[in-house]
Amino acid sequence: MAQVLRQLPWLNSLTSRNGDLAAAEAFDLNDSRSSSFELLEHGRSASKLAERVHYKDGSTIDWQREEAAERERKRAIHDQRGVRGAFAPIWDSTRIWLVIICTGIGIGIAGAWLDVLVRWLGDLREGRCVYGFFYNSVACCSGLDAGEVCQEWQTWSQYFHISSILGSSLLQSWIYIALSIALAASASVLVVTYAPYAFHTGIPEIKAIISGYVFDAFLGGWTLLIKAVGLALAVASGLSLGKEGPLVHVSCCMAYLFSKIFRLNPTESQKRKLLAAAASAGVSVAFGSPLGGVLFGLEELDTFAFSNESDVMWRGFVISVIAAVSLQYADPFGTSKLVLFQVSGVSDTWKGFELIPVCILAAMGGVIGSLLIRLNATVAVYRHNTSLREWPILEVVGFTAVTAAVSYLIIFCRVQSSELVANLFQECDSSRGDYHGLCNPTAIWRNIFLLVLSAFIKVLLTAWTFGMMIPAGIFLPTITIGACLGRAMGLLTQGLYRAYPDAWIFSACPPDPTVQCISPGFYAVVGASAMLGGVTRMTVSLVVIVFELTGALSHVLPIMVAVVGSKWVGDALGKEGIYSVWIAMRSYPWLPPSEFRDQGQTAASIMKSTDRLVVICDDKEADSGEGTVGALKEFVERHGYHGFPVVTKGNALVGFVIRDKVRAYLDLLSTEADDVSHGSWTFVAATARQNPEFLDLSSLLDEAVLQLRKEVPLQLVVDMFKKMNLRHVLFSHAGKLTGLVTKTDMVWLLTAHLPRTGALSEPHHRR
Repeated sequence: MAQVLRQLPWLNSLTSRNGDLAAAEAFDLNDSRSSSFELLEHGRSASKLAERVHYKDGSTIDWQREEAAERERKRAIHDQRGVRGAFAPIWDSTRIWLVIICTGIGIGIAGAWLDVLVRWLGDLREGRCVYGFFYNSVACCSGLDAGEVCQEWQTWSQYFHISSILGSSLLQSWIYIALSIALAASASVLVVTYAPYAFHTGIPEIKAIISGYVFDAFLGGWTLLIKAVGLALAVASGLSLGKEGPLVHVSCCMAYLFSKIFRLNPTESQKRKLLAAAASAGVSVAFGSPLGGVLFGLEELDTFAFSNESDVMWRGFVISVIAAVSLQYADPFGTSKLVLFQVSGVSDTWKGFELIPVCILAAMGGVIGSLLIRLNATVAVYRHNTSLREWPILEVVGFTAVTAAVSYLIIFCRVQSSELVANLFQECDSSRGDYHGLCNPTAIWRNIFLLVLSAFIKVLLTAWTFGMMIPAGIFLPTITIGACLGRAMGLLTQGLYRAYPDAWIFSACPPDPTVQCISPGFYAVVGASAMLGGVTRMTVSLVVIVFELTGALSHVLPIMVAVVGSKWVGDALGKEGIYSVWIAMRSYPWLPPSEFRDQGQTAASIMKSTDRLVVICDDKEADSGEGTVGALKEFVERHGYHGFPVVTKGNALVGFVIRDKVRAYLDLLSTEADDVSHGSWTFVAATARQNPEFLDLSSLLDEAVLQLRKEVPLQLVVDMFKKMNLRHVLFSHAGKLTGLVTKTDMVWLLTAHLPRTGALSEPHHRR
């Protein structure tokens, strides 16, 4: 294991021209433009520099510094006197809650508007309402009795009075494909032209941002607008994608925008707590699941890593409730219910023998989920390394044409995924009619074949679609795949029961096969849960989301069995879910929350030793030109690292200094003094006291730097980085520097086992 660690590419391939290892700390070590500091007041003393740092995109925050800044901010607020001191804490808290309330209401209304727009644009591909062009099929046919045929909604062939079968089929297919291409192309043009960061789902980036990565451009106003509009167009085009994941991104953009409107100016730590709460609201609106949204933040976004996770959970709960209430008030589905896919007709109890097909669905979810992850990663790398990367709009147009042409031939692929899932979750009811022959007892094998074929096609289409330059989520396609397989399993089990009603395995069912004993809709729910678990590797939050999504509270236990089984099988084929794989491919500085276990290795196996580090030597003579202020300034300008260890003779450790802090102070000196470039400097306070002509830089040293021995277990170092949100750890022995480990080293260590780690990473995230 130690040899493998030393052979990692980031340890061997990146050496400086002086022969020292210049580890590619793309996120911990910034270029010369990476950040700047505010000055509280001018003066020669380094203590006059503000501790607050303004990070630029591509860097990571210093959690210890930001938490200290947040504590200092709160202390300053409470230390104010008089009337202002009495109202300052109230106003500070009020602004935060105003942002939360406005974000909850905003994402609730946006989610409702998005549902209405998607339904209308999607239905427009097949027909229109006679008395109102802007009515979808449900609104156009509302108010009819059960079983009554809707005359107001007409297909395009009916609207243009084309009666021949050939002419009708050609017209319908041509309009269906043409409108699909137009909608998807419009979404891609908007993304490529105005907001490149609005593509994809956004959850991998949100996870990285909440963990400390700085990517403010990802939360901008244009990104919010294009993500919302483009998402409606992309979903309505019929591509194999969903709106659920992107709504998390939209919600976080709203929270960031409202924080600017109310001039909240939060610290980086406070900003991430706000974004974590906003992400919960996105899930709440996407699934109509306020509790699931809170648990999603705790499980998937790892908000337990915050110093005060109870505060984050409380805000997430409040904003999720507000978002859900706003969504239900808008009532985009016209049902006056928050449940998105209402499960009806399912018996209140389930039979013991049904655990067998449930376990089979769990295994299928784990296997197919892992297959989908690998296919999607393979396609993403292929796209990145071929000419497709240069023609994103053309790729979207071409693949949309293929998707629409293939989907039109299969009835279960032709309809909107949300409509298909809603009908797959329903039990057969004579008052509702037969959904495309799904309830025909004489067509069981035909339906099983069509459902399995639809699931197989959806897997291929989703693997390619998830990653194109359009807003795209993977929740709904995954649910659709699982629901198709689950419904097929339910029909198969129901067919076996009808063929062999006296078999011992069906002894819990009535001997009369005409009496309903097996609910295929319930199997569709289980299949959707298993597939979603196999792709995302979510557990607790997924179970809560599913039963809030469907209302199938009486069948939570089989759903739990399916989710756990799919995760076990999926973990056996690959530990990471699809979001973690995308984070690894883009090399975002995010540490997986899963436990790391070493095999007896120590920190020395990953540590960069002193002879491979760029350090500041505090024993240079000014007469030689190397110990002057000008030489120090040139040194920090030349090396783009986040910071440097400071040593004296014999590698005696003095401390660690942040590069931008030194640059800001030296720049300040150049504006206030005539010429200090030839003066001497030191980071040792005792030396400065003995030599008054030396420039004292000791106050620039980091106040809290963790030092360890290189003999400590590697697992302990990893746990400290995760739980303490560290950026670097120094290693010393008898007061002498022996090495350094950064967060980037930890990221590579925990993701190097993935076959495509770093395959999509680019400087400064050029898409």
